[in-house]
Amino acid sequence: MMIGAVASLTLLGLFLGFALGLAGRYLAVEENPIAAEIEELLPGTNCGQCGFPGCSAGAEKVANDEAPLNFCPPGGRALAEALAAKLNRPLVLSDLDDEEPMVAQISEATCIGCGKCVKVCPTDAVMGAPKQIHTIFASACTGCAKCVEVCPTECLTMEPIPVTLHDWRWPKPQALPVAA
Repeated sequence: MMIGAVASLTLLGLFLGFALGLAGRYLAVEENPIAAEIEELLPGTNCGQCGFPGCSAGAEKVANDEAPLNFCPPGGRALAEALAAKLNRPLVLSDLDDEEPMVAQISEATCIGCGKCVKVCPTDAVMGAPKQIHTIFASACTGCAKCVEVCPTECLTMEPIPVTLHDWRWPKPQALPVAA
């Protein structure tokens, strides 16, 4: 009795494994390899600032030349330049907003702990419990400002990332004018 049960489960497992292997091979969906490479360059936070439902949809649109190279605000200028180099497309810098990176800041004096900001944050950068003061993890914040939009007490603001000794860099040198 026991041997029959083990044998039947083994045969069933082998048959289903073989069927799944065949289905995976013959029913596989072909993906655009360029879109996959573009998606690897993106931040991957699926914040929705670009207007697409996620980074994979944005990468697909850029690969099909249906979106500009500067479609990703968290990626900024560096991402737009990397995409232009990868796709061999010209990059128009006149319409590129090269703002400094911003992160959300919470005013603890006016935070009521409603938790609306926690629910909309795509990267879980907001931490707090209901009816308690919340805080932002600046290293996880992408600057999407979704939390600012839903805050009923307007205690959230977007501030430039504070420069500390750990992340301070020399400013880039300005290009000298070329003598004619």
